[in-house]
This record gives sequence, C-alpha cells and structure tokens, in this order.
Amino acid sequence: MSLLEIKNLKTSFVTEQGMVQAVRNISLSVDEGEIVGIVGESGSGKSQSMYSVMGLLNENGVIEEGSIIFDGKEICPIHFKGKEKEWEKYMEDIRGNTIAMIFQDPMSFLNPVLTIEKQLVEPILNHRKKLNRDQMHTIAVELLTRVGIPSPAERLKQYPHQLSGGMRQRVIIAIALACSPKLIIADEPTTALDVTIQAKILELIKDMRKNIGSGVILITHDLGVVASTCDRIYIMYGGKIVESGTADEIFYEGVHPYTKGLLDCVNNPELDDHELRPIPGSPPDLLAPPAGCPFVDRCEHAMKICKLYWPKEKVLTGTHKVNCWLTEKGSI
Repeated sequence: MSLLEIKNLKTSFVTEQGMVQAVRNISLSVDEGEIVGIVGESGSGKSQSMYSVMGLLNENGVIEEGSIIFDGKEICPIHFKGKEKEWEKYMEDIRGNTIAMIFQDPMSFLNPVLTIEKQLVEPILNHRKKLNRDQMHTIAVELLTRVGIPSPAERLKQYPHQLSGGMRQRVIIAIALACSPKLIIADEPTTALDVTIQAKILELIKDMRKNIGSGVILITHDLGVVASTCDRIYIMYGGKIVESGTADEIFYEGVHPYTKGLLDCVNNPELDDHELRPIPGSPPDLLAPPAGCPFVDRCEHAMKICKLYWPKEKVLTGTHKVNCWLTEKGSI
C-alpha cells in the first residue's frame, strides 16, 4: 500500500512577470518503509513538489491541479474548497507528527537564540500528551543519542552556533524523528557537508527506515548520493518527471538523455576510462517552458517533435518508466 501517492500535481508561483510553472503534472508514490530519491538540478521542481505536500508553499505559490493522498487521506488543498480551516487544522496535526521534513540548510534552520533542547522538544510538546521536564529531557537525550551525537546531555544545553555543520544536520534529523513519523522528507540533507559526514548522514537516513519503518523521500541533485541509499529513483527536470525506476535500472539501464547526462557527471571508480562530462546549456525558463520535452534545448538527440509535444510515458518494465520520443523512434 502506498504511504504517499501524488497524481498530476501542478504547482505554480505568481510573479510580476507571470506564472512560474515550477511543478508540471507530476505523479509519484512512496510505500511504507521505502526510500525514494528525487534527483535533478536546482530549479527542477524537487523541493517545491514536496513543499506542496507539506502545505509549506510561499504565499505566492498555488496548487492548480492534482491529488495528494497521504496514509489513505486526500490532503491537497484544492479538494478543501469551502473547508480551508479544516485543511489547515489537519495539516497542523500531521506536520511534524506523521510527516516530518529535514530542511536543506542546517546553518539557518535552527533558531540561534534557543538551546538545542528547546528546539528538540517542540514537536513533542505540540503533538504528544503533556510530559514533565524530566521526561522531555530523557526523550531529547535519547534522540541525540540515536543520531550519533556524543555527550548528548551537554549538547542539549548548547546553542546552534556552538555546533559544527554536521552536528546541526544531525539535530535537524533528531527533530524530524521526535514523533516517529510515518513519512520523512529529506531535502538536500548532505549539502555543504564534507564527504565523511555525508556518508554518516546517509547511514542515518537508512537507519530511520530500519528502526522506525518510516517511508523516506530523499531530494538531491547528486545521483551519487542516492546510489546505495534509495530503492527507487525519480529523475526530475524542468518541473516534470522524465524517468523513474529502481536504483539499478537508473544507474545501469538509464534511458533518458538527461539521466545519462547526470550519470556522466558522477565519478565511477569502477570505470578507469570514465570521463566526467558536464551537461551543456541552462535549464528552461519556467515562465514559458517548452510545450514538449523541457530538456530539448540541451539534448544532442533532440528532434522537431521533442519541442512540440510532451512524449507519452513508455513502460520499459514494471518499475522502469521514461518519457522520451527517442524510445518511440527506436533510437534508444
């Protein structure tokens, strides 16, 4: 059973220049206990699709179409017309409780004037029955211990500026774990961290699935980050999902030219003669995106039809799907 199922989600932002079409009719799902990666470069719509799920869009953001079903219940605000307060109350109840988000900037997410303990117990106070100070302190120590922070009792007394970037990221993960959520959304959780700390953070994410059975969505621009972490991967570009499949299917049988371009940017120690190649060009302007494939202006295989029409989804296996005209022409 799907824990989260998104169908034909379309999210845009109102600006003085016009509507920015950030997320354009995407569909994806996450099962219980599954780690799913959403991969794409900056501006591809990864984070905004998940902010749509969390109900955390900026004031100028609007969900125009789609369905978001979490744990069997529709939570997309467009299905609550006339019942906006009911939607807001429900989202307040589940946000930080059954759905938690690990935000991408550990340097600015934590409040600099509050101790780690105060910030760690906030979701517990909001979503659990009232606990006394000793009980909350015990839970806070347990959470920091779970994410591998040494001397947790001492760290609880400290402020964010007294911790390293890796420590702060672990605190954010501990906050996300506070209420044992069913779904955890990790938005670029390893950005700005060194390689050693990155590996430890990814291990923590895998432990979350193992220890509390959470479904996890891992958002990143780096395919190397999801290589050994995710069960399935969605490749996103220009507000659309262009390919999806298991980790093995994406890494060893990737079809879409954008997927192949991302793989060419990943260092593969198994291939001595592998040459790193950047993807030329720039992402599309989402104020006026192409009617067809958003990757058309950067694709060396582009045809006229690629610019005019969005290709139908091609099912390659039960789990591997791609949207590319080259599959129709037999060029792949």
